[in-house]
Amino acid sequence: MVNLLDFDVDGLTAWFAQQGEKPFRARQVAHWLHRFGVDDFTQMTDVAKSLRAKLADVAEIRGPQAMRDSVAADGTRKWLLGVDGTAGSSNAVETVFIPEANRGTLCVSTQVGCALECAFCSTGKQGFNRNLTTAEIIGQLWQANRVLGAVKQPGVGDSGERVISNVVLMGMGEPLANFDNVVAALRLMLDDHAYGLSRRRVTVSTAGLVPAMDRLREAAPVALAVSLHAPTDALRDELVPINRKYPLRELLTACRRYLASAPRDFITFEYILLAGVNDRPADARALLALTRDVPCKFNLIPFNPFPGSDFRRPAAEAVRRFQEILMQADVVATVRKTRGDDIDAACGQLAGQVEDRSRRQVAIQHVVSGPVEVLA
Repeated sequence: MVNLLDFDVDGLTAWFAQQGEKPFRARQVAHWLHRFGVDDFTQMTDVAKSLRAKLADVAEIRGPQAMRDSVAADGTRKWLLGVDGTAGSSNAVETVFIPEANRGTLCVSTQVGCALECAFCSTGKQGFNRNLTTAEIIGQLWQANRVLGAVKQPGVGDSGERVISNVVLMGMGEPLANFDNVVAALRLMLDDHAYGLSRRRVTVSTAGLVPAMDRLREAAPVALAVSLHAPTDALRDELVPINRKYPLRELLTACRRYLASAPRDFITFEYILLAGVNDRPADARALLALTRDVPCKFNLIPFNPFPGSDFRRPAAEAVRRFQEILMQADVVATVRKTRGDDIDAACGQLAGQVEDRSRRQVAIQHVVSGPVEVLA
């Protein structure tokens, strides 16, 4: 049975055409799915009863199923979502909502586990099982809107206020290793018939899959964040192993290409500060030299510990000093406030639940030597 959450609006239009239906029906149904968050065809009151009955026979509306819902002391909320069709799923991903005074940010996962094995990331220790489908990616936004009471009510005008105003693909997995499904989900986030988010308010984070960065620039050029984490190839090879395939020179050149189509005039470089590893003044100065030709801002992230990690969080003074060196060079550098660490919802702490981790090496090899997409 076809899951309608798997289609972007163009895909839904094509599918409706195959059913002998006119294009406006796809737009109608897209509104009900994404603006109103329905999961039952009988709720689609302006759709003909005959079509509702037909849809009930051939299609379904199925998002990830909540297995656990945790709320941190600071209001950050994390869901463990089963992605194998049941709430008792053996594979699960984590999605995090971060409320702030002037916005609400949803952090979305794109894979069950991750194959890239970044040394400082809890997700990377979980192994890799598979890519998420489009329905499982957009379903995190769909489900969060429903739980947070953020869906529109039929017949009620849009106030323009959103509980979820920003979406970042920074959860479990490497988004650009699941390219086609991620792009379809991005198109739904941006489409006025679905979520209608601005390209500036949707961010994809990548560890540096250069060919996919170029493809994203053409397919769905949203805001881009690059997980940099080191000022030299030697150190980045250890911390972010994909650097051995796409070293810093290639990565930064791809960043400059991306800016030609980006919704912002800068790239965000994410930089996790690891005590005694990459947090010294010399590292900050090397970082300035490395990125001087790329319009950018830095998001500095003090390491968030997780079980089994040998890294340490740097002292506050080391963080302040690192930031100050960047800012004295007229580079914007913010320190990410740690949110949700009491429920392991902070950056680098997402782990989820991965049933079969044995596909990691196959997936890594596919990323390094094969097409952009990791094996599904």
